[in-house]
Amino acid sequence: MLMNSDKTVVLIPAYEPDVLLSTFVQDIKAKTNYEIVVVDDGSSQNASTHFENVKRYATVLRLETNRGKGTAIKTGLGYIGENFSEGAVVVTADADGQHSVDDLIRVCKAARVTKDSLVIGSRTFTGDTPLRSRFGNTVTRYVFMFASGLKLNDTQTGLRAFNANMIPALLGVKGERYEYEMNMLLGCSKNDVSIREVPIEAIYIEDNSSSHFDTLKDSFIIYRDIIKFASSSLVSFLIDFGMYSSMIWLTSGFESSLSILISNVTARTISASFNYYVNKKYVFKSEESIWKTAGGYVLLAASILVLNTLLLTLLASYVISNKFAGKIVVELIMFTVSWSVQRFFVFSPTSRRKHAHYE
Repeated sequence: MLMNSDKTVVLIPAYEPDVLLSTFVQDIKAKTNYEIVVVDDGSSQNASTHFENVKRYATVLRLETNRGKGTAIKTGLGYIGENFSEGAVVVTADADGQHSVDDLIRVCKAARVTKDSLVIGSRTFTGDTPLRSRFGNTVTRYVFMFASGLKLNDTQTGLRAFNANMIPALLGVKGERYEYEMNMLLGCSKNDVSIREVPIEAIYIEDNSSSHFDTLKDSFIIYRDIIKFASSSLVSFLIDFGMYSSMIWLTSGFESSLSILISNVTARTISASFNYYVNKKYVFKSEESIWKTAGGYVLLAASILVLNTLLLTLLASYVISNKFAGKIVVELIMFTVSWSVQRFFVFSPTSRRKHAHYE
């Protein structure tokens, strides 16, 4: 039976928690009437005492094996979706003492006012912020801005509140570990869901040593799509540059602008065909038919070809006399344009945007 719509539900994914989990849950109950759902993400027997302690204040769900933060959040969302009404406010929070209850309350109040938005608790990374946290958030912030065009101060915060009617869409977000939270933000930006930042305190206990974030492994998973796109673009560039160089040599007897035109068009046609195939099949994994995506890609490729050739000719004529150096500069500019258009238009089917199944 669904509970009334004025409820607020706190969802806490937890893996190998310590006493901070019990303290946090008790503080929430002392200051609010919020419901609490804790998901044990396959923790060892050593953590059983802490989960037993919170059972007096919260519903505890357990995954038999450690499956990652994303899966734990989805497990909790599934439970909340079945037991609370769509009008309820849901807030996710970390189990390691990084969030104050006062900040949690502020984020929840903002979510109740802005029902169609994702409200995130945004930390200010100043003062005694651990270097790992400061560096990680800075890199992720710029990667996110590059991928989405949206500037956020804190992309790694676990304090996020939203209306329960967003649960079906959030359950469709890809990701099992920490990449799920990044994909959630990307999905919102892609589907025109407003993201509102509420300033919160940054709390780090013992330099955030309790965090289970694996800097190399989890960072790779978070940035995986961009890394794949960059790799695809790099190989395409090598093909393009190789063909361009060969054609420049073969047309060396032609007038300079004609040589550049023939060489660039030939190189771009071959490299673009390769790039389209790899991006559709392996990078964005689009399930749309070739007929739907090829048209947009051809239009993009043609536009980039025109811009590429014009910029290259201008650079070679007035700025950089070396045709090969000019080619590299132009390709770096076109990389950013190509990523943005492919990510949000060519391989972003309108049917997915309409139903808000975020990726």
